[in-house]
Amino acid sequence: MKIFAQQNDTVDALCWRYYQRTEGVTEQIFACNPGLADAGVILPHGYGVDMPDPTPSPLKQHLQLWD
Repeated sequence: MKIFAQQNDTVDALCWRYYQRTEGVTEQIFACNPGLADAGVILPHGYGVDMPDPTPSPLKQHLQLWD
């Protein structure tokens, strides 16, 4: 799906608005949109960004300090 940047949007803001998270999806956005980094930190208003279906992130191992 393609979404369009609003005024003063960043890639993180788009990820949060679309996925409700940024961890693990920001990298996917840059991989799916070649040249996105050249647009700058603040994306131009109306800039179209392809939002891929997020790939599941590997399960994190929880460390238990006490028994």
